[in-house]
Amino acid sequence: MTKSLSARIFIGLFFGVLLGSIVQFLLADNAFFGGTLVSLASGVGTMFVNMIMMLVVPLVFVSIVCGVCELQDLKSFGRLGGKTFGFYIINTMVAILAAFTVAMIFEPGKGVDMSSNGSLDITATELPDLMSLIVSIVPNNPFSAFTSGNMLQVIFMALLMGGVIKSMGQSVEGAVKGFQTANKIMMRLISVVMSLAPYGVFALMFKLGATLEPEIFVSVVEYLVLILALLLIWIFIVYPYSVSLFTPISAKTFRDKTQEQILFSLSTASSNATIPVTMRTLTDKLGVSKAVAGFGVPLGATMNMGGVSIYITIAIFFVANAFGMPISNDQIPSLLFSVFLLSVGAGGVPGGGMVMIGVLIYQLGLPAEAFVIVAALDRIIDMVLTSCNVVGDTAVLTIVDQTEQAHQLEAEKIAAEKV
Repeated sequence: MTKSLSARIFIGLFFGVLLGSIVQFLLADNAFFGGTLVSLASGVGTMFVNMIMMLVVPLVFVSIVCGVCELQDLKSFGRLGGKTFGFYIINTMVAILAAFTVAMIFEPGKGVDMSSNGSLDITATELPDLMSLIVSIVPNNPFSAFTSGNMLQVIFMALLMGGVIKSMGQSVEGAVKGFQTANKIMMRLISVVMSLAPYGVFALMFKLGATLEPEIFVSVVEYLVLILALLLIWIFIVYPYSVSLFTPISAKTFRDKTQEQILFSLSTASSNATIPVTMRTLTDKLGVSKAVAGFGVPLGATMNMGGVSIYITIAIFFVANAFGMPISNDQIPSLLFSVFLLSVGAGGVPGGGMVMIGVLIYQLGLPAEAFVIVAALDRIIDMVLTSCNVVGDTAVLTIVDQTEQAHQLEAEKIAAEKV
């Protein structure tokens, strides 16, 4: 293979969209191309994503346990956890405020009459209660947490397991080696699956190009461009320059190192499915420690949702304006807090943002048919916002790792002075 994986993924992505679009515009009436071939591509793409998702839960569990065990001490675990969690929260809040500001300035959907569009029932869903969210982190059945893929519960169990193993020291050295071996096996499995990425990406993008209906975008171009522009600014300007501000890595270098991650996340539209690529980007390309990456990447895939925050915020203002029911000033504080909670709850799965927008549409009393517009545009937005989410994980953890290195150097300096 003479080309890098990034280049081959890009080739698969490009030709998948190109050939899929040709099928939609020129061969849609042909039963083989418009039916059989699209179904085949859909099946292959689904199998590829399933292969990745099959490995995600064990990879997350094993990598977090290894990450905690590789920390110097449990104090550093608390420090690392606090910084990672804090930076993720700040990132999500800044994204929400930026999207809110943009929505207030440009007022997407204002003057557009969408009330004549089709209808769709939305199931009543309560906004997440913060206490319930916290309580649900602790599973009452560990097997259920694994089988359902509840990432917060899996992360909790892994942190607990890693902390206990670390506290027992040399007496459980065999367990540490066992998890390290398991981690090597998982990374090898991921490498095998990733070697198929160009073909999986081609199939996913072929189906997308063959099934998207361009005419549905005509009346909502401003809304689409607004979200995509803000997401792209976050990916290529905000995150790279934030990294260059707090670390020795330049913005250009950061953009270059995250190319493969961006392309892969564009095709899968899943933060969880991109976890292996994010880990490799951090450890192999950006030099982030395995402890920081192993702990922070799974957590980020669950709760660092800058892209989803931008999407949900602008989308809810768009549908409110487009259906003649603009959000009032007294609704804004509770809306922004709800967006924050929903962004955390949307992590890791394709279409998570769309589901959360549906919840807000129902809770704000907006017409159910507003959801049709969101659903029609979701797939193309979901690809870019996932890239924004995972690049955000990489940026935050690169900065966290730099602070950890600085802390370690300071500790070594103090120790040397005492000697």
